[in-house]
Amino acid sequence: MKNNKKTFTLVPLLLTLLISFGLLYKFGERWLHLLLLYLSQADWARQIVSSLPMAKRVANRFVAGEDLDSAMATAQQLNNDGLLVTLDFLGESVSSQADAIAATNEILRLLDRIEATAVDANVSVKLSQLGLKVDPQLALDNMRQILTRAKQYNNKIRIDMEESAVTDQTLNIYRTLRDLDGFGHRVGIVIQSYLYRSEEDVQKLINEGAWVRLCKGAYAEPAEVAFPDKKHVDVNYVKLTQMMLDDPARANGVYLGVATHDEKMIQATLDFVTSNYIAPESFEFQMLYGIRRELQDRLVEKGYRMRVYVPYGTAWYPYFVRRLAERPANLWFFISNFIKS
Repeated sequence: MKNNKKTFTLVPLLLTLLISFGLLYKFGERWLHLLLLYLSQADWARQIVSSLPMAKRVANRFVAGEDLDSAMATAQQLNNDGLLVTLDFLGESVSSQADAIAATNEILRLLDRIEATAVDANVSVKLSQLGLKVDPQLALDNMRQILTRAKQYNNKIRIDMEESAVTDQTLNIYRTLRDLDGFGHRVGIVIQSYLYRSEEDVQKLINEGAWVRLCKGAYAEPAEVAFPDKKHVDVNYVKLTQMMLDDPARANGVYLGVATHDEKMIQATLDFVTSNYIAPESFEFQMLYGIRRELQDRLVEKGYRMRVYVPYGTAWYPYFVRRLAERPANLWFFISNFIKS
């Protein structure tokens, strides 16, 4: 009876939120995007949504379970279907050394399992999960452990980019690991096209022959540092893609992951590589688990590499809500499942 009463109390609140989302989308998609990004970091919203079985069921569309076994089973199935994988143990912005070490140990276990099962997958990590906001040196030390294990297995680690406040720290740690510690192409980085600074960052990475994933960006950023309009983000995305696929970049060792579900961005990439006779194996497309699977399969059928970003773990709430913020269709999927439940 107590649980039923709790659920009954939450239903009007959630319905109010869903109606508000619908109005926001009708009158301003950007405001809906910003609201969802706020909710992704709001502890009160996390407690409400995480307590609902329905929310967890819907989140399973985007998250490959809460444990390592589930993640590996998903990765193996994707491999069987001709798709490459990057695995991500969910979590970010830890507030203690103990939590950072625990996350590091889980990622080491993940690398061990990838090696043991021969799954074709690398690993993506967030520095804030490894202690960046506790002590940057802690995050660097944890990354060294992870990359040492990856080197042992001839695997790779990609450092995800987070909010703009930590972009410089993230790039500095990446370059320390790549150059001073000698991990080279075993460590990669992510660039976000919505930041004004990204063109300059990309040019430096081209000069350095970096291993890069390009995405649009999924954090709420002020207009002083990021393009507020989607059309400008898209224009910059195409420009940065072409910079990193062009002859000088590839000759310098750049390998690009074109991370997008936007068919306009994908077509712009295909047009560029076709007109410039760029081989399909010179780059790869990347998409998120649970989104546009039919498009993933079509690109593989055309001979292009496709890598799927597969997250797992109990800290699914922030990731899930950011996926809702990125694509309105995901929000309607959530609403429809809420109504049915």
